[in-house]
Amino acid sequence: MWWKKPRQLRFFRTLRFRLASTLILVLAAVLAVAGFAGTAMLRNVLENQSEQTLHEELGALKGWIHFYEDSGDPYWFADMTDPETEAEVSRLRDVYIIADSNGKIYKASDNPGLSSIYDPGIIVSELHQIEQTHEPVIKTVYGTDRVPYQIIASTLFDPVHGRTWYVAEGRSLTGDRQILRHFRSQIWFFIPIALAISGVIGWYSAARVLSALQSVERAAQAITGSNLGLQIPKRGADDELDRLIDSFNAMSGRLKASFEQIRQFSTDVSHELRTPLTAIQGQLEVALFTATRKEQLQEAIENALQDVERLSNLVRALLLLSQSESGQIPMNKTVLDMTTLAAEIVDQFQIPAEEHHLTLSLSGEEKVLCEADRTQIERVITNLLANAIKYTPSGGWVRVEVSKNGTEVHLAVEDSGVGIPPDHLPHIFDRFYRVPDANPEKGLGLGLSFVAAIVRAHGGEIRVDSQLGKGSRFEVILPAGAVPVSGESATASWPSTSPHAIKGASRPS
Repeated sequence: MWWKKPRQLRFFRTLRFRLASTLILVLAAVLAVAGFAGTAMLRNVLENQSEQTLHEELGALKGWIHFYEDSGDPYWFADMTDPETEAEVSRLRDVYIIADSNGKIYKASDNPGLSSIYDPGIIVSELHQIEQTHEPVIKTVYGTDRVPYQIIASTLFDPVHGRTWYVAEGRSLTGDRQILRHFRSQIWFFIPIALAISGVIGWYSAARVLSALQSVERAAQAITGSNLGLQIPKRGADDELDRLIDSFNAMSGRLKASFEQIRQFSTDVSHELRTPLTAIQGQLEVALFTATRKEQLQEAIENALQDVERLSNLVRALLLLSQSESGQIPMNKTVLDMTTLAAEIVDQFQIPAEEHHLTLSLSGEEKVLCEADRTQIERVITNLLANAIKYTPSGGWVRVEVSKNGTEVHLAVEDSGVGIPPDHLPHIFDRFYRVPDANPEKGLGLGLSFVAAIVRAHGGEIRVDSQLGKGSRFEVILPAGAVPVSGESATASWPSTSPHAIKGASRPS
């Protein structure tokens, strides 16, 4: 029926059928080659044995032929009363010829089916060939009954009369051909049986091997939003299928982590957006129902605009963070002098530092080159300095250090601030995470997420050493990279590493 055809086609396209059929095809090819090769080898062996037997029989024939002294004609010098002698001579007489140099036959076997070997012209031609090559002539002829015979022809010299005689001995190849046909029939009888047995074994072996793939298939079908971290147990064979299971389990873990991150991100965004929206709504409602003077409406609108600006900053920060973590922000890498860049930013922060009664200084090597995106590195330094100034009490200090160690550029921001509680260190780089404190100027909790993403985008890492009440030290390590022509740009390859993988921690902005 027409609706059964697709199912049949799917059966022939299954991996199990392909594996089993491939095994059968390969085995069939191997057996066919082995059969042809074995037949050829057996044929060569039989031919070599036949030639060796003919040489031996020709030598025996020459030993039994003598010549009359008066006429010089050949005769059999054998005692036919001896059974062994009679048997040997009778075997030699089955197919033989003795003729003179003119092709005249003096003695020959009585076999009318081999009339072609009695032709005088052929005998003379073979005598000439033997004289030229000094080698016997071996040929295969067929009798009128289509029985094959192998003939060996040579010469026998009569020293008494000085005559050269043509001597030929032959044997039937019927027995050899029967052995060859029997071997060939056995081979072609064995091949289908071997293929059938191998096909059955291959079919069930393929099913057993593919059982692990079927478990992967079932697991993939069973994955839903509630069990993204589904794991498949390994078989313990440490083979390709086990490695496939490892890859699947790793992928499942990554999917679970990604979806949990997205879910947490949505929760955090909802929480962060709810506060300014609620504030805006409350202020506008109060102004709408209670304001009686122009100044009251203006104050409500100003407060709402502040919350709107905060909301706009939050959305913009979330968008930039999302783009940075997904690798969608193109980075224009150039050769930067990190010392000069850090000095410029430190100068910009001198006024905020003086307002907080802090000492802000820069130290390090005179010129440190690094291949990086200037705008992104400015964000890193700006965030770290802003955090250091915000969380350092009046009278403290903040230091920026720039140095180079081999192929690495080190940028450190150290302060004598309040430090970070140890139990908060693992979560510092999480989005919206903020250490509880009495500081009224709490940020969004996204600054260090930017720092982590930018550092990872440059192929670097960030390390933090912090002690509660003694201050913190942030150290950004970036690869110096190549020194391309100034202005060369590159698009950053943003790793998918979780912020938790970054060494150390810091305070959120």
